[in-house]
Amino acid sequence: MELDEVIITRAIFDEYSRTFLDYTDIDVALVGGGPANLVAAKYLAEAGAKVAIYEQKLSLGGGMWAGGMMFPRIVVQEEARRILDDFGIRYREYQPGYYVANSVESVGKLIAGATSAGAEVFNLVSFEDVIIRENDRVAGIVINWGPVTAQRLHVDPLMIRTKFVIDGTGHDAAVCNTILRKIPNAKIGEFGSLGEKPMWSEVGERLAVDATQEIYPGLIVAGMAANAATCAPRMGPIFGGMLLSGEKAAKLALEKLEKL
Repeated sequence: MELDEVIITRAIFDEYSRTFLDYTDIDVALVGGGPANLVAAKYLAEAGAKVAIYEQKLSLGGGMWAGGMMFPRIVVQEEARRILDDFGIRYREYQPGYYVANSVESVGKLIAGATSAGAEVFNLVSFEDVIIRENDRVAGIVINWGPVTAQRLHVDPLMIRTKFVIDGTGHDAAVCNTILRKIPNAKIGEFGSLGEKPMWSEVGERLAVDATQEIYPGLIVAGMAANAATCAPRMGPIFGGMLLSGEKAAKLALEKLEKL
């Protein structure tokens, strides 16, 4: 066949524009495309929720790509092994209860699992702000192009309406920080301040799941953002807590969507 460059351009623009407009009003906006939000996106989409991931970088996967110190391997403990199975990620048992997986395969299959389930991904799109309604409840997010934010260009953003937001922005806990900074007397977590403690894998992994909660009206925290929002320790290149946190975040969001 003879290819027409204009048709190619129109196909990309028309399809993206249609999708973008369709996702201006959704059930759950997942800010950050790390492992916790990828897991949450799959389970939410499989349950029929309309969900989208907003990732400011070109690629998704957060810090999982590089494994531990650029050795492309990750560890997952026994409790989360079933989630590896759900996504078809291969692994081997290193010692009882410790499973090693290829970090690159893991990210690829997490992304494939989320998108195949029906979650939409908007990469190179950065989070700027939240939309609030009565009683300062989070009712949406404000977005812009990632390069616009990176270059600090003065370009006004656009807005997405959503019933719930999941902050999966990792160490930065960007959505939580925005609420603390911009909403007077806002309270995030029991400490009212953000920032994770130093490394303690055992406690950090457990608290990543325990801290996954609706931490502010309309806002759920997941993954390392949950640790940062509750002053819990970091845990390093073991990712079971991240996966389990994503699963819990999805369950919480689905339960709360049913009550609206």
